[in-house]
Amino acid sequence: MELLRVHQRVLYIDIDVHHGDGVEEAFYNTDRVMTASFHKFGKYFPCTGDLTDSGAGRGKNYSVNFPLKNGITDVTYKYIFEPVIGKIMERYRPGAVVLQCGADSLSGDAIGCFNLSMNGHANCVKFVKSFNIPSLILGGGGYTIKNVARAWAYETGVLLDTEMDPVLPKDRYYEYYGPEYMLDVRSSSMRNNNSRKYLEKVTIHLMEQLRDIPFAPSVQMRTVPCNPLVIDDEIEALRDDEDEDENYDVRYTQYRLDRMVERDDELISDSSDEDRSAL
Repeated sequence: MELLRVHQRVLYIDIDVHHGDGVEEAFYNTDRVMTASFHKFGKYFPCTGDLTDSGAGRGKNYSVNFPLKNGITDVTYKYIFEPVIGKIMERYRPGAVVLQCGADSLSGDAIGCFNLSMNGHANCVKFVKSFNIPSLILGGGGYTIKNVARAWAYETGVLLDTEMDPVLPKDRYYEYYGPEYMLDVRSSSMRNNNSRKYLEKVTIHLMEQLRDIPFAPSVQMRTVPCNPLVIDDEIEALRDDEDEDENYDVRYTQYRLDRMVERDDELISDSSDEDRSAL
């Protein structure tokens, strides 16, 4: 929301093992934010992010979801990530990027099911950085703590163009990183269930979806009020207009949900003082 104050279009990329459902839902009906999530799909929290979930109303085709299976490796992740993000950059031309680097997509994560090494994970950061677009890089999930620390330290070095020493320095937390004591997270022998045919099929589908959006859409800039409780009549009218989309009976925007909240005095009728005191 802050970035939308000064940028017409913002791209949100999520490489967490889980689907980036919250951000997608928040901007599902607008073309001012495009979301791109690469995630484990199926019977896996939050059980959302199907290939066909692509946005609604003005946001149609601006939600990009790449559902994945267990065991994806550095090579196969690079094979899908770079073409899809490259196409988004070409068609959408964002003014700013938010990259969520969830470390639970690393190999060996306590609850994750991907097989990315530290270098494979960091390649996503390198690729996004190569476009020289103002970017906000965030952490995210990660449940094998020593690998989370390794990956984010290394990726901070990538962002600062600083070569990191592979040998970890001795400090009070040194013993956590045994027995190798190295700045490294390696892939395992985990089976990759993502076939080349499957990945190509999904990639082609997303490329066709992205071709359907206007080239560098000239979306209207709108002021975001500093205080969300102070909304003038013009902003109120714009939100009412935005709220009318063809999925009215399927999806509820946050604004629609907020309007359903009853005020404290809403149930008080024009009854007698005695009845009011009872309430």
